[in-house]
Amino acid sequence: MANELHYGDRIHLQNLYQGDGGYLDTNGTSSLPGAKYAVSTATVPNRGPGTGTWEVLSGACKKTGDIVLSGDVIYLRNLYQDDGGYLDVNSLATPNQKTYGGLYDVSTSWGKDRGDSTSRWQIFDQSASPQDGAVRFNDTVQLWNLHLGRGGFLETNDTSSASGARYDVDTNYYSNRGGSNVTLWKILQA
Repeated sequence: MANELHYGDRIHLQNLYQGDGGYLDTNGTSSLPGAKYAVSTATVPNRGPGTGTWEVLSGACKKTGDIVLSGDVIYLRNLYQDDGGYLDVNSLATPNQKTYGGLYDVSTSWGKDRGDSTSRWQIFDQSASPQDGAVRFNDTVQLWNLHLGRGGFLETNDTSSASGARYDVDTNYYSNRGGSNVTLWKILQA
């Protein structure tokens, strides 16, 4: 079948909060320990060169070109300046994020797994056609972080104060807090 997501593909992730919560994006350096860039969403797929482009890599020794399956463990490598770091949970959520069930703040790290599985994400496809387990472009997914076995669901959480940003990004205990689609992400081809 065509349109499957493969390891090595480059993607944009569009958050579905209120239909368009923005695109997952690196934005400015992060002050968190061991972090590289801060992460938020932006109104456009690439606010700057590669800031919203992510390369899908296997977290379980699958080969480049293999099809990504729902339930697989992946890394997401940002392509800002060809090396924006790996999507990573880092430090507990801020007090404001905790107001909405936030678990960990999200940034990028210099390398894979800065801490115990901090950069590993399990991808869960919400709907696909055909229903063969493959993740496809334009599918809606949720991303569960594996840090300490319960790193939370990747989500948007309140507005961001970063220049050019739309919403802050963290992880949350809940799979779809308030039924607002903050943990749902659409996979788009970069």
